[in-house]
Amino acid sequence: MTSRALRTFLCSGNSVVTILSGSYCSRLYLHQTAVCRVAHQAGSGFKPSKVAVVTKTTRYEFEQQRYLYAGLSEEDLEHLLALKGSSYSGLLERHNIHTHNVRQIVDNLQKEGIEVRVVKRGAYDEDTVRWADAIVSAGGDGTMLLVASKVFDKNKPVIGVNTDPERSEGHLCLPVHYTQSFSEALHKLRKGDFRWQWRQRIRMHLEGTGINPTPVDLHEQQLSLEQHNKAHRSTTESQRSTTHDGYTPHLLPVRGLNEIFIGESLSSRASYYEISIDDGPWEKQKSSGLSICTGTGSKAWSYNINKLVDQAVEDVLRIGKTKTGLDFPLDQQVIESVTKAYNESLIFSPEENRVFFSVREPIVNRVFSNSRQRGFASKVCVRSRCWDACMVVDGGTSFEFNDGAIATISLNEEDLLRTIILDD
Repeated sequence: MTSRALRTFLCSGNSVVTILSGSYCSRLYLHQTAVCRVAHQAGSGFKPSKVAVVTKTTRYEFEQQRYLYAGLSEEDLEHLLALKGSSYSGLLERHNIHTHNVRQIVDNLQKEGIEVRVVKRGAYDEDTVRWADAIVSAGGDGTMLLVASKVFDKNKPVIGVNTDPERSEGHLCLPVHYTQSFSEALHKLRKGDFRWQWRQRIRMHLEGTGINPTPVDLHEQQLSLEQHNKAHRSTTESQRSTTHDGYTPHLLPVRGLNEIFIGESLSSRASYYEISIDDGPWEKQKSSGLSICTGTGSKAWSYNINKLVDQAVEDVLRIGKTKTGLDFPLDQQVIESVTKAYNESLIFSPEENRVFFSVREPIVNRVFSNSRQRGFASKVCVRSRCWDACMVVDGGTSFEFNDGAIATISLNEEDLLRTIILDD
């Protein structure tokens, strides 16, 4: 079969089901379809009847809630923030900008005859998701990640609008232009002048001894290490009355849009685990933790873990030039070009059916090895040998992951997240 014929076959929508084998993971299946899925033009206009608008908690609101128990007046809050070096007027200004932009979103939706339900991110739940035909995330990337975490219907669109572009990142949101012109975005949706994009998401199965599939929600909280550990202990105690079959994988109730991170809760302590890539041999490792990301997350934390800077590339090229005796230019243009090419190789499409794993700062000696520090995979299995570790999904949901627990990380067609691409 020629390469062109092979590409045609792979992109024709044929379903491919791969049975995964290997110790601890042989009972799991990775259902792969539409291998060459790409964002495509909408065939017709999109006008939902019911839309939930999920709004972020601004820093001003957070500080209000934080000291609500003390009954502080606005003057007291302003004084307290000043003592911490924060500007009360600045926080209030950003809050008002966010609130104004949320109001614009709601007004424009209602003008289109759409029923709207505004929900604070702390009150966002599965009932809201079931009620809505589409969900608008009104905030930055963090709000978008929270909104996506509760959507399990791959046909239900999620649209991100950055309500304060000057102060928050919005890579997962519509272009900044539409923050002030949301009516224009709705007009394009109605005409079908946009593209659908199905983003891959990570699913996790947990099995083994002493597992606890109950999540600890980190959203809306600033937990100390002691509080975080106490939350995990509380969920573990609540699970004692439930009998878990250590050999039956439990599908965890969240999906990772950006990445998952596995490691000891105390960052100064090395994480000890065993890892298997694509049903390969198990390898004992010690490191600062393990990151596994999707194409969406390849521009986020994973990128910053692995990217190179000009200084490092220059040092390597200079050593290479000396060792090989090759005569090649070593000016700033070459250094920047090589650096850019390497860093761009770390980024891949949100629709690609693979994950990218990164072992942070691996320890290599006669006991622990690291045959691959980073790379692409279809499946990653990790068996914990840690004392006080967790598996954190998109920085917002934490699962206890201590000695004896086994996680299998994979992708599945049913976990795709439907999003919208609008050009500027």
